[in-house]
Amino acid sequence: MKVVVQRVRSAKVEVNDQIVGQIDAGLLVLAGYENADTPSDVVWVCAKIVNLRIFNDAQGVMNESLMDIKGGLLLVSQFTLHASTKKGNRPSYIHAAAPEAANSLYELTKTTLNDLLQKPIETGIFRADMQVSLVNSGPVTIIIDSQNRV
Repeated sequence: MKVVVQRVRSAKVEVNDQIVGQIDAGLLVLAGYENADTPSDVVWVCAKIVNLRIFNDAQGVMNESLMDIKGGLLLVSQFTLHASTKKGNRPSYIHAAAPEAANSLYELTKTTLNDLLQKPIETGIFRADMQVSLVNSGPVTIIIDSQNRV
């Protein structure tokens, strides 16, 4: 599982010109799943996401987590995170999980984040053509890959 975590002032996702998910200050998380991913990868990544200390404390130091600031979280599925660009100019998605497996892991990600934050998160729509808008704060952008835990 690979995620791109962006600290945002606000973010939203639209499908067919309708807002389907929207947050104020918090995290926009783009999540991609690969063939090797398991439910334990989801649990590990979700714990990392909610506990990342990337929000400023009273002294202006990145020392607080999403849990600390009680911010919002917008989760968007993005299989292109597993694009391979080693050969040629057309990306290969051979390592991306099949839609059925990826959707199952995406649903588990939503449930796990809801449980950890003890509140509902906002989401996009799996496999939809989505338009994502955000105001990146900092900018702060972190990449987490469950296959690189060491």
